[in-house]
Amino acid sequence: MREKQRPNEFILHAILSLNASETRMQDDQYQQGLATRRAVMGDAFVERALAGASDFTQPIQDHISRNAWGDVWQREGLDRKTRSLVTVAMLTALGKQHELRGHVRGALNNGASVQEIQEVLLHAAVYCGVPTAVDAFRTAAEVVDAPNA
Repeated sequence: MREKQRPNEFILHAILSLNASETRMQDDQYQQGLATRRAVMGDAFVERALAGASDFTQPIQDHISRNAWGDVWQREGLDRKTRSLVTVAMLTALGKQHELRGHVRGALNNGASVQEIQEVLLHAAVYCGVPTAVDAFRTAAEVVDAPNA
């Protein structure tokens, strides 16, 4: 006959079961996010990001894959091309050239045309300022004008 669990043991068992279920869900979300991240940004970009992670920076890489790519990029409200163009606009506004470079490549991978990227950057000149847009054009040109663009 099975011994009756005491209330504290029951609560501990319930918490551990929830944590295990949440971990599995997060692992699935992480894996789905990693697959989307690779599809958009390219395997080489993601491999460099992951290989360059230290014990200190690994948590942010996990967070990016799980929450940005595994959650927000999975939503149905915007297609990937639109998400990419919005991301290019936001990174331009923030002046985040390193991230912009990767996301220009991602926008191209997601079907955005060079002309659409130009238009987003030109539009940013009006709302973010010409110097910011000039920097973004320079960064985007590194991707667009590359031999295998």
